[in-house]
Formats: sequence, C-alpha cells, structure tokens
Amino acid sequence: MERKFIGHQAFKGRGAVSNPAVRFEATRVEPWHDGWYEDEIVEHVSETVLPDSARSVITTNNSPDVGFDQSINPYRGCSHGCVYCFARPTHAYLGLSPGLDFETKLFYKADAVKILETELARPKYLCKPIALGINTDGYQPLEKRLEITRGILGVLARCRHPVSIVTKSALVVRDIDLLADLARDGLVSVMLSITSLNSDIKRTLEPRTASPQARLRVMQQLSKEGIPVGVLIAPVIPGITDHELEDILAAAKEAGASSAGYVLLRLPHEVKTLFREWLAEHYPDRAKHVMSLINQTQGGKDYDSTFGRRMSGSGAYAEVLRSRFELARRKCGFDSDHDGRDPHAHDRHDLVTHLFRPPARNQAQLTLGF
Repeated sequence: MERKFIGHQAFKGRGAVSNPAVRFEATRVEPWHDGWYEDEIVEHVSETVLPDSARSVITTNNSPDVGFDQSINPYRGCSHGCVYCFARPTHAYLGLSPGLDFETKLFYKADAVKILETELARPKYLCKPIALGINTDGYQPLEKRLEITRGILGVLARCRHPVSIVTKSALVVRDIDLLADLARDGLVSVMLSITSLNSDIKRTLEPRTASPQARLRVMQQLSKEGIPVGVLIAPVIPGITDHELEDILAAAKEAGASSAGYVLLRLPHEVKTLFREWLAEHYPDRAKHVMSLINQTQGGKDYDSTFGRRMSGSGAYAEVLRSRFELARRKCGFDSDHDGRDPHAHDRHDLVTHLFRPPARNQAQLTLGF
C-alpha cells in the first residue's frame, strides 16, 4: 500500500495542501520529529486509478436545493483538484482522505454503460432528466483516456433521454456530435462552471481545470452548434472571487450563454479544514477576513447545511450577493423570469422527456420488473 502523505505541503498542480484524517477512523497519524529520523521530502504525489464496482449508476435525491432528481457520476475522486469541492468528504466512505487522496486516488465505473442500459430498460423506469457528472466532473482529465462519460452520453442519445451537464473542462467539446444530436430535440443542457476570470487565482484554487478563457471559448463553440449553454458561477468565494460576479456574467453572455446561476462557497466536513489551509498558504494576509465574511453568510458558522440556505447563504452579505447577481443578470439580458431569491433558478434549460425510448431488453434474461 502506498504511503499516505502526512503533514502540510503545497504541490504544483494540486489544490489541497494536506491529507486530513478520515473522519470515521478512531486513530490518526501526525508528523513528529524525534530528533533522530525524518521522512524524506515528498516532491510529488503519484496518481492511482482503479475500477469501481457498482450495481447501479443512477443516483436519486429529493433535495429541494438542486434542480434534478437523478444523476450519474462516472468517477469517484477528481484530479481537477478544486480545493473547495463539496464532494471531497465522500472519499472518506472509501477509507481515503478528502485531501490529496481525493485528487490522486481515482475510481471509474468500468461497466457504467452496460449498467445504465439495464436500468433504463426496466419496465418501471420513469424518465426524468439525468444530471451527468455532478459530484465529480465527468470531463476531468481521466475521461480523455477512459471515455466513460462519452459512453454514457451515447446511451442517452440513442434512447433520446434528457441530460444536463455541469463542467469546468474544455473536453466537453469533444462530444459536440452527441450534444448537437441531443440538442435538436431539446434533450441537453450544458453549464460551464466559472469561479474566476483570473488565471492566477485559478492555478491554486482549481489547478487542473481549463483556464477561464478556455471555458468561455467552449461556450462559444457549443452555442454556435445550437447547444443550450449557460454559466454557473460556482463557488462565489467572499473576499477572493465575489468581486468578479458581474464580470463573469457579462463575459459568459458575450460568449453565448443563455442562462446563469451561482452557488455560494460550501465548506462541509473536512472541506472547511482544507480551505482554511489553502487560505493560510496562498492568502495569509486576508485569511481571517475571508473566513469572517463566510461566517456571516453561514449563521456564524463555517457551514450551514440547512436546506434553502446551504447553497446561497443567509444574512446581509448573502442578500447583497443575491441582489448583485439579479441586477447583473438582468443588465446582461439573460432570459429568466425568476425573482432572484433562488440563484439556482437558472433553469438548466427546459428539457423534454416524451421522446424517451428504452433500450431493447435481452429477451433471454429474466426480469422481476423493477
């Protein structure tokens, strides 16, 4: 078993600067200098990729805070390395750290296409839009080699099944053929997530994602092909990126985005520790101020998980963000009739479900009808 990184150290191309202990473990290891022996300095963290055995690929939820009922995540872990990623704590369920392990210990659903076809063929399956790659980015670097996401898109296209995508990657343009086919029948929506237009901020905040300018070019390409595309400003980080809200909306609209939304920074479980470490490493001069602003939007805490508040916050500072977003959205000319109270009402574009045709079931295989 590869030795886990212990301690704190910034690595080029990595977001986290530590590997915090798994919250379910009763014991934890901390570095200690006894004056005799010191571990060799770790210069890089190697990446491992393993198959993830899954009996189902469609995950359902009933959260009132998200705009979908079901989703598919082709991968666990994400080498994009976004330090703020809300999915990091899920790595603890695998006995791995939400820190550097999340970025370097990656898993893929090797049989995703076959399992999806089986699930869609079930007699009681009810067609609802599927959100693809929500927990971790379906177009992270690993997808270029494995093409799990493309395989899933191929199944959904053949079955005329509606799908929405959120990504920070330029790799999505590889699948323009499938996306354009789906778009002709109102079956797809693509949201490009942009946190900052500043490449210097992007390099440490989300090191292995596409540059902001590349994401804007992706919007132009998708829009040109008639594929509904929008911008999701996620996350908005008080004191770091919040001043860019209006500029991002304007740039996205110019690039062809037709819908927009934003998500305030979320710091569940270990993410709060990782983010504080990131602030201390890259913004020591304003770390206290940034956390103060975050606490103001979270009822005095690092994170308020209450439905209705966890995505957009509460309090005066959160209200100012909401007002700024709504004013800028209207000024830029985004088509939406929501009142600004819910920043996630960017519609993800309306998708149709009546064209769905399930894949042919293997007649030789018995089914219990569920």
